[in-house]
Amino acid sequence: MKDPHAEQAPDLWEMERALHREGVALICGADEAGRGPLAGPVCAAAVILPEGADLPGLNDSKKLTEKQREALFPLIRERAVAYGVAFATVEEIEQMNILRAALLAMDRAIAMLDPAPALALIDGNTARGISVPARSVVHGDARCAAIAAASVLAKVTRDRLMDELAAQYPQYGFEKHKGYGTKAHYAALEKYGPCPAHRPSFLRKFYAQR
Repeated sequence: MKDPHAEQAPDLWEMERALHREGVALICGADEAGRGPLAGPVCAAAVILPEGADLPGLNDSKKLTEKQREALFPLIRERAVAYGVAFATVEEIEQMNILRAALLAMDRAIAMLDPAPALALIDGNTARGISVPARSVVHGDARCAAIAAASVLAKVTRDRLMDELAAQYPQYGFEKHKGYGTKAHYAALEKYGPCPAHRPSFLRKFYAQR
């Protein structure tokens, strides 16, 4: 017997179905990965899914294991109407701040979609700078199928890039922490200093405390 008080999983398709009923035909979801790390670019993805696409276990990428994300990654690309993946570089993050860089990466990913969406649903609380009609959706990666799919593509793509950077700069352990500020990462920074993949503005507090 089911516990009536148990939390129900959200219907990830509810938002898109409602928009379809309003007459919005092509909807994309966009999300980013890598706003918080000390190193590496920010990665974004945009995805248009066919209504009710069969993507077993689809959810916010942060709620999935690496194995689950890797299993979904090819399925999303295979079953999407269209998808795009793009980056904003460390240099761009430094020039404009991480929020604007993340939105730039999302706009670049959306621009790759063919066909172009009539509406973009952007994870977060702002859709500034998006070149197509857009709405922000707070916690969208847990509420909207297309945003959840985008979160998986962005996360897996960025993790793979950090593995490549780990081969280039093996002393930092990027393959383990993906650039986030772990104890081991800070210890490596203490020992070796930063590399070109690091975001200087994200290290100010660390160096101020030394």
